[in-house]
This record gives sequence, C-alpha cells and structure tokens, in this order.
Amino acid sequence: MFKQMKAVIILLSLSTFLAACSSAAESIDVTEEGEVEVTVIEDEPTAAPIEESSENALTVEDNTAVSLPEREGPRTRTSGTVPHVQIGVTPINAINEELVRRAFLLPGVENRPTIVSLPGTLGMWLTDDVPVVHPEAIVAGREFAHIHTDGSLHAPLPFERALEVAEKGWGERHPWADERDGWDGFVMLFTPQSMEELNIIFQLIVESYNHVTGESLIASDIN
Repeated sequence: MFKQMKAVIILLSLSTFLAACSSAAESIDVTEEGEVEVTVIEDEPTAAPIEESSENALTVEDNTAVSLPEREGPRTRTSGTVPHVQIGVTPINAINEELVRRAFLLPGVENRPTIVSLPGTLGMWLTDDVPVVHPEAIVAGREFAHIHTDGSLHAPLPFERALEVAEKGWGERHPWADERDGWDGFVMLFTPQSMEELNIIFQLIVESYNHVTGESLIASDIN
C-alpha cells in the first residue's frame, strides 16, 4: 500500500514537472521498485534562418553603378559651341586606330560618312535589323554616334551617366543637350591618350550603344 501511494505521489509530481518542461523531449523509465525515473533530453539548438542579401549583383544594365575614376591631367578645352570640337588636342595614331577598330566591332554598326558632323567624321550607323528603343536620343537617321578625326566622339548616354562623364573629366555635354527632348545625355567623349583611357572611353561607347538599342553588351567581351 505504501509503495502504491508513493508511486501516485511521484506520478503527480511528474505531471507537474512535464507541464513545466513541455518544450523538452523526455524519456520515462519505471524501476523494479515501481519508482518512475525521468530523463529530460534537451532539444538540439535550431540554426537561425539564413537571410538573403538585399544587395543584387551588378548587371549589365546597371553599368552606370560602376563609378568612373577621375581623369588625370588638365581639363580638355573645347569650343563650347557648335561646331563642338576640342582645342589643342593631338591624337595618338595607334590609340585612334584601336578606338575605331573596337567601335565598329559592335554588332550591326556600320562605318558610314557622317550626316550630322564635320567632313572626315566616321558615322556609327545602326543597320535596320538593330532595335532602337530610344530613337529620340539619335541626332539624325540611324547614326547614333560619330568619331571625329581627332579621336573625340559624340554619343548619347543616360542623363546621370552624362553628368558623371562631365564631372570626372571624360567629356562634356553637347551645347545643345538641353534643346531637344532625348538629348539631355548627349556628350562629347574626349580623345583617349593611352590604352587605359581607351578602355574607359570604349566602355562608354558600349553603354551608349546599349542605351539606344536596349541591348546588354559587355565591353570586355568585344575584342
């Protein structure tokens, strides 16, 4: 009788204990004497959920997020009016030739005499099979950009990128950039004087092409 009462008391205590530890796993064993032994097994710690980063990898369309470096040397002087030309800049022939070579590797871009600039300027003409998503950015026909004999060129860019180009010394906005809708990003890119500068100028040419056509080309893939 005494052992039975002891077992009841233990079981009542056990129920109270289990209610307080309901979040833990348990193992219950009964001894030969009728006593109940309880082993509480702690739960394995649960790893905190991994939060996905809100930062997106840079995409080709997001090229403008890559900040331009400051261009070294004195600021290039220009006429500041139309015709919009550089003053006192002598191109390096090898750099100029490489600029022209790369520019006309862009798909669907033909080398034609310009229809909007000075004689000798190379018009970068989009063939009819190339889509145009920003026709308002093109000055005339399908000549979206052109390269002057001194290695400078005019090309349309997104407005914010055009402002950065001017701020960092790689070019300046055209004097008529605020005269017509769609021309707000129209810039002159200055003559590259080294291969390092050419790489940056060519990057901007590719960005101009992407801006006008809606394509997503990467400059480093074009060689």
